[in-house]
Amino acid sequence: MPSVSGLLEERELSARRRVEGLREEADRVQAELVVAEQDWKEWVIARSRVGEVLGAGDAARIPPRVWRETGAQPGPVKPKSVVPVWREGLAWSVLSVDYQRILRVLSDRHRLGQGPLTCQDMAASFSIDPVPSKVETLRSKAKRLAALGWLAESTPGRFTLMPGACRRCVSRSTGPARAWRGSAR
Repeated sequence: MPSVSGLLEERELSARRRVEGLREEADRVQAELVVAEQDWKEWVIARSRVGEVLGAGDAARIPPRVWRETGAQPGPVKPKSVVPVWREGLAWSVLSVDYQRILRVLSDRHRLGQGPLTCQDMAASFSIDPVPSKVETLRSKAKRLAALGWLAESTPGRFTLMPGACRRCVSRSTGPARAWRGSAR
């Protein structure tokens, strides 16, 4: 007859495997969602630009609801509101301060020879409460950086700098990674 402790361990292992599987699936879906949202925003902006060129002149033909849902804004794009795809020679300064802080913390870990970092650990390094809403905001930003080639996600939920992005140094104007604004961009 199996021991109670052995039965509990089996159940715990089964539950942990299920949670890990669901996390992997959620991470995959989240990454696809980031790419799909970016694609949608680009099409909304493209339609607006074509309307301007063809004489529509303003963004009034695109319902305000679409602007709110996509986060895109009619007219000129706000500086640093879009995360560009990483390419050789692109400086970190093209990113908003929050994204630069994520890269700085991962750069410091890379420089010290430390491994990947979870979003919970990032939250602790930014001195923000590890409450789900704030960690998810951080995870969303890290996933966006990973989807656009700035970060690597070696295993689901663990982030490091991409090898090419390691060579670029963030400008000193961002200062240490102490103040986190936590706003979604």
